[in-house]
Amino acid sequence: MADLDIYSGFDEVNDLSQLQNEEVFQEAVKTSYGQRRGPLVVPATRGGAGFGAKKPPPTTAMRGVLGSRRGTALRAGEDGGTARPISAINAAGFTAGGSKATIGAASFRSATGETKLEETPEQTIKKMEREIMDLLDESSFALENKQHKQALEKANKAVTKEKILQRHRDLQGFAEQTYLDLTYSVYFNSGNVFEACEMYQEAQSAYMSIIKNKAFSNAGRFRVNLGNILLKQGKYTEAIRMYRRALDQIPETHTYMRIKILKNIGISFIKMSPPQYSDAIVSFEHIMKTKADFKTAFNLTLSYYAIGDSDKMKKAFHRLLAVPIEGIEDEDRYLQYGEDPHSSLVMEAIKDDELRKIERGKRRYAEKCIIQAAKLIAPVIENSEALGFDWCVDCVRDSQHTELASELEINKAIMYLRQKDFQKAVEALKVFEKKDSKIASTAANNLSFLYYLKGENKEAEKYADQAIESDRYNPYALVNRGNIHFKAGELEKARDYYQESLSIESGCAEALYNLGLTYKTMSNIEGALECFEKLHAILNNCPEVIYQIAILYDMKQDVQQSMDWFMHLITIVPTDPGILSSIGAIYDQDSDRSQAFQYFLESHKYFPSDISTISWLGAFYVDGQFHEKAIQYFEKASLIEPQEVKWQLMIASCYRRSGNYQQSLVTYKKIHLKFPENVECLKFLVRICSDLGLKEANEYANKLKKAEKAKELRDQRRDNSGRRSGRQRGSGGSERSSARNSRQNSGTRRTEDQTAPAATPRDTASGRKKAVDATYSDPIGELPPRPRTAARTRVMDDDEFGDEELGDDLLPE
Repeated sequence: MADLDIYSGFDEVNDLSQLQNEEVFQEAVKTSYGQRRGPLVVPATRGGAGFGAKKPPPTTAMRGVLGSRRGTALRAGEDGGTARPISAINAAGFTAGGSKATIGAASFRSATGETKLEETPEQTIKKMEREIMDLLDESSFALENKQHKQALEKANKAVTKEKILQRHRDLQGFAEQTYLDLTYSVYFNSGNVFEACEMYQEAQSAYMSIIKNKAFSNAGRFRVNLGNILLKQGKYTEAIRMYRRALDQIPETHTYMRIKILKNIGISFIKMSPPQYSDAIVSFEHIMKTKADFKTAFNLTLSYYAIGDSDKMKKAFHRLLAVPIEGIEDEDRYLQYGEDPHSSLVMEAIKDDELRKIERGKRRYAEKCIIQAAKLIAPVIENSEALGFDWCVDCVRDSQHTELASELEINKAIMYLRQKDFQKAVEALKVFEKKDSKIASTAANNLSFLYYLKGENKEAEKYADQAIESDRYNPYALVNRGNIHFKAGELEKARDYYQESLSIESGCAEALYNLGLTYKTMSNIEGALECFEKLHAILNNCPEVIYQIAILYDMKQDVQQSMDWFMHLITIVPTDPGILSSIGAIYDQDSDRSQAFQYFLESHKYFPSDISTISWLGAFYVDGQFHEKAIQYFEKASLIEPQEVKWQLMIASCYRRSGNYQQSLVTYKKIHLKFPENVECLKFLVRICSDLGLKEANEYANKLKKAEKAKELRDQRRDNSGRRSGRQRGSGGSERSSARNSRQNSGTRRTEDQTAPAATPRDTASGRKKAVDATYSDPIGELPPRPRTAARTRVMDDDEFGDEELGDDLLPE
């Protein structure tokens, strides 16, 4: 056992002396480690314990295998001692992190074909550039789809990654290979997104980072973007300065860009306070000399109109008419020649393609500019507005826009309508009766509307029929015809005409609105709601439409929906007193009188002469026993309706309730002087004079009897006339009618307060006692019940001791 070598067998290693002559191994050493496929051929000779006389130089592949294992074993031999044999060549299944693979592991990966390629710096840079470009694309698409939040997030990520990319280039030594187009795109997109999100300070910083970078060519153009931002912010002087700096950096060859900048300069001068029209005219005149367009010609006409130069207005209008419309000279290309089916298909395809729509849009814009300019300058270029329109019509007839002359003549007739000169308006419109169908239909339709406003329904019907005969597919003529039937109470016929108009033009707002009103009058709430909700989708936030929807839901007794629509409406027209009072009435029905009071008070602030609002506020203060406040509102009502006795009766009643009997008596006397036959006033006078012990009570009692007899006679005459006309009423019904009329005259809105008759005064003329009916009804309702101090009276004996006998100790000494 002592001779047993426990390390025997571990010193047997492969003979590596031939590795120096092995071609495969040497090739692997020269190239990157582990990338050469195929097995590594190593001689399999077994030998002694040494490595041989000549050791191969240490290589990268061998350093990890032999260096760490031979360290302690060979150092002992070199020092003179016995060398410890090497225990093993390969590690026992463990490789430290970051260390290189062994020859065996390399042989395994080479045999199986598994390789792990590291990215080069150039590949990393290209990958980062692709990521930035993807972010720019996503940001641009999001901005196009109005998703501003997502566009802003992507733009900020692109800026961050671009900065990281710049640092990575500097570290890798590729600073000279900067991708300028990518940096330019990143900051340009960032500025666009900030501007769209109205983050103007950040947008200016993004644009300035491009302008200050001298590596970018034509960066001065971004001063136009800075000028646009300043224009949006209302900084017109700074915007003009920025536009001019951009104009200095743009060459003369870029005509389109220079014209755009000059337009912005002119508009900035007009928007300044005060406007600088002379400087704006200089910019617009330069554009008209370079390349005229309708927008600039129209703005030039407006500028001359603002300074009041009629001669320059005429010249500008002539120049406006002379501007050519792109595509108008090639109208014949849309005409079909021959019967070739292929040609027919081509014509059908290009008649409504996108290019054709653009041409139509330009033509409509040109016509709009001409009509608006003519309507603007006609009242000021001649001595009268009619002469001004005649001059404009003559100019248009001599131009390439001849078809607009008839439309201007119709505008002339409308001008007469605004001046309330109906006769001249009719004469101007009757000229078109023998014109082509479209113009004749328009003129007849206007004539129909004119006679409709004058209340001449027969003439209105006549011209409405003419308009329909001239152009059966004129929706507005059908609407006017329906209006005539609606006014005559023929709701079914009106409904049919409105529906026919909608079948021609489904988005005709007038037809939809009138059809909704027709259904509402016919008590078809669902049909009316459908019409007004469709119209709300077309005319978003139109107050009239929203009001009708709210009222219809109120008619359906859907209080919540009605309140929601009214609340939406009050955000559009917050100062409308009718809407505020309607909301207050809904809260009042819901027994929320505090909220109702707030809305009625707000309505009264905007419309202080509304009787219904004043009446509600006065009744609210009466219910709260604030009679002095109520008197203020009833006095306003009496000033608005001085012939209405109920407001003055309410004032007197408030004085009486507040305990001011003297002022109440004075008020009742004033009412009696103004309305001597008012029975309610006389009853109050009798009651108050009797309570105060005044001698005037007898006088007012006699007047009360006479007034009651006169009232009875009037009621009898009315009953007799009713019987003669065949209307028979019972006595009870007559009494109810009389009582109802009495309540209306006195302004009562609550249960009548029937009090006991006053003490009967002595009739001095006859010397007998006569009963006087002094029963009255309080115009502001019952008095609130007086709070009771005790439910019953406590009965106590005079002597609390009763029959008890007092002891001697309680007797006084």
